[in-house]
Amino acid sequence: MDELIKYAPDLGLGFLENVKLSIVAAIASLILGTILVAMRVSPTPVLRAAGTLYVNVVRNTPLTLVLAFSALGLSDQLGLVFSETPTTNSFWIVSMGLSVYTAAFVCEALRAGVNTVPMGQAEAARAIGLTFTQSLTMIILPQAFRAVIAPLGSVMIAMIKNTTVATAGGFLLESAAVMKITFDTTGASIPIFLGIVVAFMALTMPIGFFTGWLARRMAVVR
Repeated sequence: MDELIKYAPDLGLGFLENVKLSIVAAIASLILGTILVAMRVSPTPVLRAAGTLYVNVVRNTPLTLVLAFSALGLSDQLGLVFSETPTTNSFWIVSMGLSVYTAAFVCEALRAGVNTVPMGQAEAARAIGLTFTQSLTMIILPQAFRAVIAPLGSVMIAMIKNTTVATAGGFLLESAAVMKITFDTTGASIPIFLGIVVAFMALTMPIGFFTGWLARRMAVVR
């Protein structure tokens, strides 16, 4: 317990970095995932093929490899730099890799929601002259989001937990990396480990409860 009290400020700052990563990745992955699902249900074969290829490749690639490729391939080899400050640059590199990875799962969750929308509604939209983009944004996606609130919540919870592997992208300020450094210095400590576990539970459990409640409240009656 003494170790937890001693290193609590450093661990707290590390956990704050996890929260910041989660917020950035959640917003970016929802945007990219929505674009991907539009591609996957598009009437254009090229867009459907590109969206399918992206999802299948990313979903079957370990996150650590995605983050390592972002840091070593895109940043070091291709010169992709977000900031001259190393820690800031690694933060955005990891955020990008995490967003790209999570977007594939957001896409599949949304595609399941799109499949719950009756085909007749899309046909009716075409019958009154709406374009594919108009019917998607005005009719299909709003219902799809309502149908998959709980699954999207699960994707976000998994993404929050995935921030603990940010070290694969060279970001050494998040809580798991700080905990490892602490263990390397002082030896393994169960109180520190349990403190990190409790912190993540305090973040993820309310999200699970809230999205479950919201899913029941916003459920589409068919």
